[in-house]
Amino acid sequence: MYKILIIACLLGMGAGVSAQALKSVSYNDGTQKLHGLVTATKGASRPGVLILPAWKGIDQEAKDAAIALEKEGYIAFIADIYGEGNTPKDNAAAGKIAGKYKTDYAAYQHRIQLALEELKKAGADADNLAVIGYCFGGTGALEAARGNFPVKGVVSIHGGLAKDQARPNTPIRAKILVENPAEDKGVTPAILEALTTELKEGKADWQLITYANSGHTFTDPASPEYNKLMADRAWQHTLLFLAEILK
Repeated sequence: MYKILIIACLLGMGAGVSAQALKSVSYNDGTQKLHGLVTATKGASRPGVLILPAWKGIDQEAKDAAIALEKEGYIAFIADIYGEGNTPKDNAAAGKIAGKYKTDYAAYQHRIQLALEELKKAGADADNLAVIGYCFGGTGALEAARGNFPVKGVVSIHGGLAKDQARPNTPIRAKILVENPAEDKGVTPAILEALTTELKEGKADWQLITYANSGHTFTDPASPEYNKLMADRAWQHTLLFLAEILK
């Protein structure tokens, strides 16, 4: 009996580790190698969530989000936007490469599309997909909506919300949740007004939530701006939104 209990415990521990493992997925954009991560639920027919990481590439916050989403029953895939050999080593490098994709939004949208294809290959239901993104990835989430990608909705978490004024406002099909920290110096009243106008003119189903006493990276436990109370609220708002759109 004692041996049986030990075996059962070991099996249970193994299952727990397996459920929280992220598997590397290699894919390509022409000659550029990309390396994303997918949850252990790969192969199951479930709703899928694409995670777009912040400006330094795949980080712990993105990985933690993927594991948390797996526990909620989703297949999650973390996109590699920059590709092999292009991971920035400091903020200056991150700002430079992220700025490149913000300017060349078509290239950013293309990398997001490639990641969505990998999410579907992993077994996600092609009719039940969503995109969430942090910081630079939050900008990408909005670009997925602007590109009218085949997703039910997007969540921009402390994302860059500005868009080149020369770009026209176009119809937006995806539902949009914007989670914006009140003290984010990169999001001015003028930027918020322009985004609101864009979403209204696009006849989008949208919601903007502002989090008090929160700086730009308020959801990241590794950041000095981390605000656990508001971060927890933001995550619950994300889960509520996903549960609504991915039925």
